[in-house]
This record gives sequence, structure tokens and C-alpha cells, in this order.
Amino acid sequence: MSKRIYVAGGGASGMCAAIYAARNGGDVCIIEKNDCLGKKLSMTGNGRCNLTNLDMRAECYNAASRGRMKDWLGTYGAEDVICFFKSLGVVVKSEDGYIYPISGQARTVVDALENEIKRLGIKVIYKEQLKGIECLDDGSLNVITNRDRYLADKCIIAVGSLSGAKSTMSTGDGYYICKQLGMSIKDTFPALVGFKCTEDEYLPEKGVRCDVNISFILGSEVLASENGELQITSDGISGFPVMQASRDIIRFVEEKKPVCAVIDFFPEYDDADFEALKKDMLRLKDERTVEEFLLGFGNQCVTDMILTRMKLSKTMKMKNISDSMAECMLDSYRSLKLKISESYGYQASQVTTGGVSLVEIGSNFSFNKNRSIYCIGELLDVDGRCGGYNLQWAFTSGSIAGCAASL
Repeated sequence: MSKRIYVAGGGASGMCAAIYAARNGGDVCIIEKNDCLGKKLSMTGNGRCNLTNLDMRAECYNAASRGRMKDWLGTYGAEDVICFFKSLGVVVKSEDGYIYPISGQARTVVDALENEIKRLGIKVIYKEQLKGIECLDDGSLNVITNRDRYLADKCIIAVGSLSGAKSTMSTGDGYYICKQLGMSIKDTFPALVGFKCTEDEYLPEKGVRCDVNISFILGSEVLASENGELQITSDGISGFPVMQASRDIIRFVEEKKPVCAVIDFFPEYDDADFEALKKDMLRLKDERTVEEFLLGFGNQCVTDMILTRMKLSKTMKMKNISDSMAECMLDSYRSLKLKISESYGYQASQVTTGGVSLVEIGSNFSFNKNRSIYCIGELLDVDGRCGGYNLQWAFTSGSIAGCAASL
């Protein structure tokens, strides 16, 4: 007799779990609180949907999960994701190891998953929200929503985290439900997110995009260092390197520790090359103004930031500025420091760090105290780097739990 399996949450992990459970003979129903499936997935990767990454390693995930990620990725890794989407008719392409649908559209991925859900006869209940799970004496479950109760043999909780735009309804209610079931929850913070700078920092109104190396420091300790395209806005910083580093610094920022970002606008230069560049520049100390002197040295908005901080006028003649002051001006492009005040919050973050502790979860994602209940996806204390790692986690946990629940 087929297992009655309810999947709470119709995101990436929930849809994947439902498909694998149904393919393995389960009688599957998805409960989704939105009016459609895959709402957050359709926005992923700026609408392009980075499905996975060929450089798939346990080290690309948070420290608390790495001990188990190796086994999970060994069971269902990047090639398995590619094969899964091929089975749905989604052709993929690699961009330096980053795997995208060849269509370049996240909507393609969502539609393919929905089509498979329909083909397999998986029932979907929309606009209902999981409120709790009641464990019955005969081993079955009452899956309780805001509107009804459903009798189930197995329940897969895939309701997501706190991260996401308001429209995705990412409220983090799953943490409360799991806590009521007896699971321990690690402190949560927004991750893969940008940061606001303190109000006393001068930032460009128009915004800047530059390839940089950015390091985050607390006192003399370097918390994280990343390369990539930085975005400086009128109130803070974001972009690929900031989001990558955010997972390592968010706890310190939330605790109001004095974290600073140190930006190097010449990451391709080593120290010797930069010193040679400075010597060449200093030969131009003549009648030209500071503005003319720095015209070709860096982004104009960055130059404005540096001169404002140094309280130097653009119209000053370079011949009237000492060599040491001119060197200090040039060195600022190598080590511009910004004070961080707070993150942009859960609604601007891609994932949440923290969540249901992995000590509560078996190798197939079942709850240790009740093997009929499974937790997958962002709900768990697992988060990865930008670049397909978090969707890989969704598909890895969903596939393993879906297969296990159908047995």
C-alpha cells in the first residue's frame, strides 16, 4: 500500500522531495501557503537560477554542516542534479562550473518541476499554512494547517527559512513547529546579504560597481576576505564578495561588534607592483589639480569618497601637496575602510544561517525522535556559498528525504 506523504512547502526542496517520493510509489500531497509553487525559486540567481556548481565540496558550506555534507553530497551531488533536470527536459549549461538552465530563465525550472508534479498526479493544496504536526498512537500523523487536518503516514517539512522578499511569505514559522516537536534550533541570522555602513561614512549617491578585494576585520583579526564585483550604494555595500563573506561576519555584526570592511581597488597588483605604480604617478606632481591627477587612477565616485575623507579639495595643485600626502592618497585606493552598522536583513538575504540542529536529523533527514517526520532545505542549519550551493542543498536534502519517506 502506498505511503500517504504530505510535503509542507512547495519550494525547491519541497518540490524535489515530492517528485522523488511519487516516483518511488508514494501517494504525495504538497501543502503550499502561497498561491503558486516555487515562488522564491523563480527569483533565484537574478532570475537565471544557478542550479548547482561543478566545484561541489563540503568546505563550501557552513562549518557546523561539513562533517555530514560530504556523505550527503556523495549520495546526491552536482551530477545528480544535472541528471534530475535532464529527466525533466531541462537542458543545462556550465559557465565556469556554475550550472544554469540553457534558457537562462528560472521560470523554466519552476515550470518543469510543476509539469512533473502534474504528470505524477501529486496533489497540491494552495493557500494553506502548516501549523503543527500531531503524532498519533498508531504511528500516523495529523498534519495540521490553518484550515484543516490531514492524516499522513509521513510528513516532510520543507517550509523554508526567514530569508526572502515579503512576496515569498518566508516567515520562519517552521522553526516554531520544529521546536514544538522537540527539535533544538540554532540561532538564526540573515546570510548572503549586504550591509549598511555607519551614518558618518561618506558614500556615493549614484552608486559604484568595482572589481575589488574586500576584507572584513574586527580589531586586528581578519574575519573574511573575498574577491569580486563590489557594489557601493548610498547607504552600504553589497555584491558577490560581500554576500560570500556575510556568512562569516553576520554574527559579529548582529552583536554590534566594530566590524570594518577594508577595500582594495587594485586587487590584481601585488605590493611591489603597486609601489612601482605609485612611483610612476608621483612623477606627475606638477601644475595639474588633484582631480586631474587622479582622473585615470580610479573610479570618479571612489575618488570623491577618498578626497572627502582626507578633506582634500579637487582644485588643489599637486605641486602644493607633500609627497607623503600624495602617497597616502594613492594608498587609500588600496585600503579604503568602511565601518559596518547592520545587515540589510532577512528580506534582502538569500539564505538563513542557523536553524534546526543537525544533531536532531538522521542520514535520510528523518527526525531522530520520530522517523515519520523529515526536515529538509533551508529549515536546517546548513547554508552554502553563492554559486549554486544552496540550491544543491535543496535538491540533495529533498531527493534523499523523498526517497526515504516513500519506503
